[in-house]
Amino acid sequence: MNKRDLIDAISDRLGDKKTATEAVNAVLDAIQQTVAKGDKVAITGFGVFEKSERAARTARNPATGAAIDVPASFVPKFRPGADFKALVNGDK
Repeated sequence: MNKRDLIDAISDRLGDKKTATEAVNAVLDAIQQTVAKGDKVAITGFGVFEKSERAARTARNPATGAAIDVPASFVPKFRPGADFKALVNGDK
């Protein structure tokens, strides 16, 4: 499912594609902005979005074998909630 499919699924419930598009965009924007600031977004039963620090490291170029210094960076991280895990595993 991509973003367009998600909007279509929500518009079936809301009855209006424009409202569904605005809702999906608002939710995604709120999550992205909050995580970018370093705060957590916890949605009970679904999961937690958070910002995680990736340490600097030395990697290897697979073609040449040369060492490459990879700088530290921040990455978004998602941890699924218990209800979501249970649904995926067929327990619910």
